Amino acid sequence: MKQQADKAFSQQKLVLQLYVSGMSQKSMEAIKNIKQLCDAHLKDAYDLEIIDIYKHPEMATQQQIIFCPSLIKKLPEPKKILIGNLSNAEKVMKALGINV
Repeated sequence: MKQQADKAFSQQKLVLQLYVSGMSQKSMEAIKNIKQLCDAHLKDAYDLEIIDIYKHPEMATQQQIIFCPSLIKKLPEPKKILIGNLSNAEKVMKALGINV
Protein backbone atom coordinates (compact mmCIF):
# COMPACT_ATOMS: atom_id res chain seq x y z
CA MET A 1 0.00 0.00 0.00
CA LYS A 2 2.81 2.42 0.92
CA GLN A 3 4.62 1.62 -2.34
CA GLN A 4 1.52 2.60 -4.31
CA ALA A 5 1.32 5.91 -2.44
CA ASP A 6 5.04 6.57 -3.01
CA LYS A 7 4.66 5.73 -6.69
CA ALA A 8 1.68 8.08 -7.09
CA PHE A 9 3.59 10.82 -5.27
CA SER A 10 6.67 10.45 -7.49
CA GLN A 11 4.49 10.66 -10.60
CA GLN A 12 3.20 14.04 -9.44
CA LYS A 13 6.64 15.40 -8.52
CA LEU A 14 7.98 18.22 -10.69
CA VAL A 15 11.47 17.60 -12.01
CA LEU A 16 13.19 20.90 -12.78
CA GLN A 17 16.61 21.93 -14.05
CA LEU A 18 17.73 25.55 -13.74
CA TYR A 19 20.64 26.51 -15.96
CA VAL A 20 22.55 29.55 -14.69
CA SER A 21 25.67 31.42 -15.75
CA GLY A 22 27.88 31.61 -12.69
CA MET A 23 26.97 34.07 -9.98
CA SER A 24 25.44 36.73 -12.24
CA GLN A 25 22.70 38.90 -10.80
CA LYS A 26 20.00 37.39 -13.05
CA SER A 27 21.13 33.87 -12.21
CA MET A 28 21.01 34.57 -8.48
CA GLU A 29 17.54 36.15 -8.85
CA ALA A 30 16.29 33.12 -10.79
CA ILE A 31 17.59 30.74 -8.10
CA LYS A 32 15.94 32.77 -5.34
CA ASN A 33 12.65 33.12 -7.24
CA ILE A 34 12.24 29.46 -8.18
CA LYS A 35 13.19 28.26 -4.68
CA GLN A 36 10.66 30.62 -3.08
CA LEU A 37 7.93 29.57 -5.50
CA CYS A 38 8.60 25.85 -5.05
CA ASP A 39 8.88 26.06 -1.27
CA ALA A 40 5.63 28.05 -1.04
CA HIS A 41 3.51 25.96 -3.41
CA LEU A 42 5.09 22.54 -3.85
CA LYS A 43 6.57 21.67 -0.44
CA ASP A 44 8.44 18.39 -1.11
CA ALA A 45 6.78 17.64 -4.46
CA TYR A 46 9.67 18.81 -6.61
CA ASP A 47 13.28 18.07 -7.51
CA LEU A 48 15.34 21.10 -8.49
CA GLU A 49 18.80 20.74 -10.00
CA ILE A 50 20.83 23.92 -10.48
CA ILE A 51 23.41 23.66 -13.25
CA ASP A 52 26.12 26.26 -13.82
CA ILE A 53 26.90 26.32 -17.54
CA TYR A 54 30.45 27.52 -16.80
CA LYS A 55 31.14 24.35 -14.81
CA HIS A 56 29.09 21.98 -17.00
CA PRO A 57 28.99 23.35 -20.56
CA GLU A 58 28.33 19.87 -21.94
CA MET A 59 24.96 19.75 -20.15
CA ALA A 60 23.96 23.10 -21.63
CA THR A 61 24.95 21.87 -25.08
CA GLN A 62 23.04 18.63 -24.60
CA GLN A 63 19.86 20.51 -23.63
CA GLN A 64 20.48 23.17 -26.33
CA ILE A 65 20.51 26.00 -23.79
CA ILE A 66 21.13 29.33 -25.52
CA PHE A 67 19.97 31.81 -22.87
CA CYS A 68 20.63 31.90 -19.13
CA PRO A 69 18.97 31.62 -16.78
CA SER A 70 16.75 28.91 -18.28
CA LEU A 71 14.40 26.64 -16.35
CA ILE A 72 13.48 23.28 -17.85
CA LYS A 73 10.45 21.39 -16.59
CA LYS A 74 11.37 17.82 -17.45
CA LEU A 75 8.52 16.01 -15.71
CA PRO A 76 5.64 15.69 -15.82
CA GLU A 77 5.49 16.04 -19.55
CA PRO A 78 5.17 18.05 -21.71
CA LYS A 79 8.66 19.48 -21.34
CA LYS A 80 8.73 23.26 -21.01
CA ILE A 81 11.54 25.82 -21.03
CA LEU A 82 11.26 29.17 -19.27
CA ILE A 83 13.83 31.90 -19.83
CA GLY A 84 14.67 34.79 -17.51
CA ASN A 85 14.90 35.49 -13.81
CA LEU A 86 11.48 33.90 -13.12
CA SER A 87 10.24 37.00 -11.29
CA ASN A 88 6.67 36.77 -12.63
CA ALA A 89 5.43 34.07 -10.26
CA GLU A 90 1.98 33.89 -11.86
CA LYS A 91 3.40 33.12 -15.32
CA VAL A 92 5.92 30.63 -13.93
CA MET A 93 3.24 28.80 -11.97
CA LYS A 94 0.97 28.64 -15.01
CA ALA A 95 3.78 27.32 -17.21
CA LEU A 96 4.69 24.67 -14.63
CA GLY A 97 1.06 23.65 -14.13
CA ILE A 98 0.92 24.71 -10.49
CA ASN A 99 -2.66 25.42 -9.43
CA VAL A 100 -3.23 27.53 -6.36
